[in-house]
Amino acid sequence: MEEYSFGLANYAVLITMLFLSSSIGIYFRFSGGRQKTSYEYLFANGQMSSVPLAFSLMSSFMSAITLLGVSAENYSYGTMFTIHNVAFGLVTPIISHLFVPVYFQLGVTSVYQYLEKRFGRVARLAGSVAFSIQMMLYMGVALYAPALALETITKMPKSHAILLIGFVCTFYSAIGGLKAIIFTDVFQSLLMYAAVFSVIFVAWLDKGSFTEIWNIADAHGRIEFNNVDFDPTVRHTWWNIILGGGVTYLSVYAVNQGQIQRYMSTGKLVTAQKAVWINWPLVSLMSLSSSFAGLAIFSKYARCDPFTACQIQRSDQLMPHYVMDTMAHIPGLPGLFVSGIFSAALSTVSAAMNSLAAVTLEDYPVYEKVKGKKLPDETSLWAKLVSVVYGLLCIVLAFIADRWGGVLQASLTILGVVGGPTVGLFSLGMCFPHANEIGGVSGYIVALLTTFWIGFANKPPPIKLKAFTDKCSDHELYFNSTVCSSNLRAKMPSEEFFYLYRISYLWLSFLGCFICLIVGISVSLVVNFADNSHKERKDPNMFIPPISHYLKQKCSKLNERSTALMSPEDILDENLEMQKIDKFKEKEESHNNKEELRPCLK
Repeated sequence: MEEYSFGLANYAVLITMLFLSSSIGIYFRFSGGRQKTSYEYLFANGQMSSVPLAFSLMSSFMSAITLLGVSAENYSYGTMFTIHNVAFGLVTPIISHLFVPVYFQLGVTSVYQYLEKRFGRVARLAGSVAFSIQMMLYMGVALYAPALALETITKMPKSHAILLIGFVCTFYSAIGGLKAIIFTDVFQSLLMYAAVFSVIFVAWLDKGSFTEIWNIADAHGRIEFNNVDFDPTVRHTWWNIILGGGVTYLSVYAVNQGQIQRYMSTGKLVTAQKAVWINWPLVSLMSLSSSFAGLAIFSKYARCDPFTACQIQRSDQLMPHYVMDTMAHIPGLPGLFVSGIFSAALSTVSAAMNSLAAVTLEDYPVYEKVKGKKLPDETSLWAKLVSVVYGLLCIVLAFIADRWGGVLQASLTILGVVGGPTVGLFSLGMCFPHANEIGGVSGYIVALLTTFWIGFANKPPPIKLKAFTDKCSDHELYFNSTVCSSNLRAKMPSEEFFYLYRISYLWLSFLGCFICLIVGISVSLVVNFADNSHKERKDPNMFIPPISHYLKQKCSKLNERSTALMSPEDILDENLEMQKIDKFKEKEESHNNKEELRPCLK
C-alpha cells in the first residue's frame, strides 16, 4: 500500500460539506418564524412533508455506525446480518398502522406523555430517564465512528476529529431546530449513499464484475443466509435477527422520541404513515449497499487481511483503510467518502440532541419547579441551551467510546438494552387494557435491570471467520508491536463465561420486551384481582386502532343498555348534564383556538 496524504482537494470537499450543513441551519434560523417558538424549533410548525421526513428518518438511524460497522460485519462475519432487512419489512406496517395512530389520537409532544396518561407519572419519568441515558451513550458511539475514519484517512488525531464534528453538529442543531435538521438530513443522506457506492464502484472496476466480488466472498465462507440454529449463543440466526432485530427496529421507529417527534412535525397522520413506508426501502438500500461494500472490500483483502497484518487496529477501520488504499490517487474522492461518514454522524447526533431537548423540557419539570410556572412556548431559548448542553455531553462520551468494542455491536447493544423494555412497556399499554400502573412500572424496571445486567457484563468476544495473510508482501506486513499485541491477543474460551453472558447480543432487545410484557401482565392481573372493586374506564384513544375500535363499540353498547334501563326523569337529568359538559367543551375549544393548527400540542 502506497502512502498518500489526504490532500487539499479532499479537505476542500470535506470543508464544503461542513459549510453547507451549517448554512442550512443558518438559513432556517433567519427564515420562516426564525425558530422563535419552542413549537417551531422542536416540531417545525407541523408542516413537514413525507419525502424529506423519510430521508431524515433513515439518516438518523443509519449513522456512520452503519457505514463502517455493517461493512466490517459482512467482511468479518459473513452476510447473515442482511436478514435484518426482512425484519424491517415485517415491522413497518406495525409501526405505521398500530403505533403511530395512537400518538396522533392523543396529540403528544413527548412520547413519554403517553406513559403518564396510561401508567402514571413514575412510568413517564422512568421511560424518559432511560431514553436519555440510551441516546447519550448512542451519540457517543455515533460521534466516535467518523472520528475513527478521519484518523485512519487523514492521520488527524481522534480527539481533534471528535471536537470538530461535535461542534459543527451542535452549532447547526442549536440554531436551526428540527426543520434545519430534516433538510440537512436530506443533503447528508445523498452523501452517505455516495460514500458507500464509491466503494462498490471502485471494487467493481478492480474485479471487473459484481459476480467476481460475490464469488470471492463465497469461496472464503462469507456468504451465508440459512442459519436457523436454535442455540441462543449463536451470534446471528434467522430467529434472533427477526425477533431481536424486529424489536430493535420498533424501539427506534415506534417508541423513540426522536422519530415520534418527526412524525408529529407533519401535522397529519397520513403524511407520517407515508413517510414510514418510504423510509423502509431507503433504510434497506443503505443497509444492503453497506453490506455489499463489505464484500467489495473483502474482494481486495481476501488473502491479505489488514487487521491480521496489523495495518489497522480495529475492524471498523476497514472501509476508510480501503478508501486510502484504492482511491487516494483520485483527488476529491476520499474527501467525498469522509464527507459521507461525517454526514451520517451529523444526522444521527443532531436528531438525538433535538429529541433530548424535547424530552428534557417536557418530562423534567426543572423550570416549573424553580420558576413556579410552566415554560413559555413563545421562546425557544431554553430548548437551544439544552441542545448545546447535550452536544457537549456527546463530545465527552465520544472520548470513551473506544472502550466499548466494535461500533455496530456496541450501538445495537445500547439500543437493545433500553429499547427492548421500552417496546414492551408501550406494547403493554397499547395492547392490554387490563394492564395497570403497578404492573407496567414493575415490568419495565425488572426488564431494564435484566438487560443492563446482561448487556454490559463482561462477554466473550465474537469469533471472526478465518482471515489470511499469505499473499501479503513484506511491505504490507506491518508488525507494529502495539497494534499487533491488541489484534492478536489471546482470548478466553467462551465456555468459561456465564451462560447468559454468551447469548447473542440481538436477543437482548427481545428478552427485555418479553420480560416487561410477562411481568407487567402478571402483576396487573394480581393487582386487579386483589382490587376487584375498582374498575377504571380507560380512554380508548390510548390503544392501538383495533383495540380502540373494540373498546369504543363496547362503551357504546353499555351506554345504550344503561339508557334503556333509565326512567324518563333520569334521562332528562342525564341530558341536562350532557348539555353542561358540551357547553364547557365549547368554551375550552374557543380558548384553545390558537392551537388548532398544532396537533402535537393539543
